[in-house]
Amino acid sequence: MDLFLVVLVLACLNSFVLPDDQGDALNDLKVSLNASPSQLSDWNPNQVNPCTWSNVICDPNSNKVVSVTLSSMNFSGTLSPKLGILKTLTTLTLKGNGINGEIPKEFGNLTSLTSLDLTNNHLTGEIPSSLADLKGLQFLTLSQNNLTGTIPQSLSSLSSLISVLLDSNNLSGQIPEHLFQIAKYNFTGNKLNCGINSHHPCESSGDQSGGSSKPKVGIIVGVTGGLTIIVLIGLLFFVCKGRHRGYKREVFVDVVGEVDRRIAFGQLKRFSWRELQLATDNFSEKNILGQGGFGKVYKGVLADNTKIAVKRLTDFESPGGDAAFQREVEMISVAVHRNLLRLIGFCTTPTERLLVYPLMQNLSVANRLRDLKPGEPVLDWTTRKRVALGAARGLEYLHEHCNPKIIHRDVKAANVLLDEDFEAVVGDFGLAKLVDVRKTNVTTQVRGTMGHIAPEYLSTGKSSERTDVFGYGVMLLELVTGQRAIDFSRLEEEDDVLLLDHVKKLEREKRLYSIVDHNLGRNYNIQEVEMMIQVALLCTQSSPEDRPAMSEVVRMLEGEGLAERWEEWQHVEVNRREEYERLQRRFDWGEDSVYNQDAIELSGGR
Repeated sequence: MDLFLVVLVLACLNSFVLPDDQGDALNDLKVSLNASPSQLSDWNPNQVNPCTWSNVICDPNSNKVVSVTLSSMNFSGTLSPKLGILKTLTTLTLKGNGINGEIPKEFGNLTSLTSLDLTNNHLTGEIPSSLADLKGLQFLTLSQNNLTGTIPQSLSSLSSLISVLLDSNNLSGQIPEHLFQIAKYNFTGNKLNCGINSHHPCESSGDQSGGSSKPKVGIIVGVTGGLTIIVLIGLLFFVCKGRHRGYKREVFVDVVGEVDRRIAFGQLKRFSWRELQLATDNFSEKNILGQGGFGKVYKGVLADNTKIAVKRLTDFESPGGDAAFQREVEMISVAVHRNLLRLIGFCTTPTERLLVYPLMQNLSVANRLRDLKPGEPVLDWTTRKRVALGAARGLEYLHEHCNPKIIHRDVKAANVLLDEDFEAVVGDFGLAKLVDVRKTNVTTQVRGTMGHIAPEYLSTGKSSERTDVFGYGVMLLELVTGQRAIDFSRLEEEDDVLLLDHVKKLEREKRLYSIVDHNLGRNYNIQEVEMMIQVALLCTQSSPEDRPAMSEVVRMLEGEGLAERWEEWQHVEVNRREEYERLQRRFDWGEDSVYNQDAIELSGGR
């Protein structure tokens, strides 16, 4: 009996994947892919839960990994068989790398997989017949590899397949007949029985939908048409009713909250208006967390006791409002990193646009620096260092690991949030700009906060990742000093209004103790303060070409390469100041000589 219980317990333990196993499997993948130290640097093998790792998406309810996307990262290793334990994985994308070796047969254990994309690698060997166990697989993409052998007949059992792309390999032999019935297929560039050797073409035509899918298309069109008519009638009824009562903007045609959060916008959940109305106590003023350029942010609690922050956009019908909503949804849904604010979901009605985030318990860095309530602890120096490094890593991910890259355009202490562990989370992508690396970086409208805006952006309207570096540098100064980027009260002491100029002056005078936030007392390391000031001044150089990239900033904060960069900057800065003083003396001399000459002429004999 005891032996039976032991076996039963072991079987139960083997039936699910623990967070440790998920992290171990992904870390083994990182090692087998020969990732460089700069790649996947936040994949920490000592971290139990991989859900905060870059390029990894988890189900928020179960904390199980559902998506791993590692495209075009120039890996040169092999695929790890251990990945097969991720039973909840739905999307695996490793296209555009230099991966060698075979496709592990263990991939057949990924029973939840709906999309497998291994395009454009150097994979060899045969297509594993075990892939036939992926009963929910819809997209199988193995194009542009060196696969050999035949296409497994067992793939015919995959009834959910809607796209199978096996072109540009070295496959040979018979193509399973069922695969020609799939909506989209491509077997070109192989030695298979299709094309001139068969009545079946090697590639599906653009309008081919597969014999089995035609009835489904008809049903979908019919249902969609019927629903459209019903919705239009409903809209007409509510609009007419609203006009009759004299209302114009208070019309809400609600959407049904979606149980399956993957239906809309990938991993985002579509909330109903009523859900968010109840969560925020009808958007009560007492629940306002803050206010930005496009609306207010409210704290709320969902029916399952999840604490959220709801950003309610205003004037979305204006030229910038709706675009901001679409941009933020797009940006945050593709940018997943432990130091970036995660978007939970959204809500749309004819008169409302709302975004839903997890509530950051400790609000923003600006709040913790300057708006402390009685009894709240000061943000200590150790935490400030961690915030500086975390924010830098978040921006590095936006600039160097997103494709297309993302420019935030409003980096400041108020937009760096703090979770329950005081980890930095870069938020507010409402002003972000999606940059296509193939296009120009000219923008038509300057967005941001005075004191944080880089000079070239303000004067020319040209933004780049280096404008974010400038804003980050000013944010570092906020962290060290606790002061605002612009403070007119400094005029009373005949100091500079801009925090950057104020700190530069104190640094030249070697008055570092006057720079540090007085709330810290003496509880800080002066060498670390000096290091952070140096990084900040390197980030805020007037020429964008001279500023470091965020990856360099991360390395400097970790203690690598700062001394050499600072020495070079000091040399340039000394030469610049000497040139400025020389020109100033020349101007002063010229002014005095003219004045003296006039005086002599006026006092001479008449």
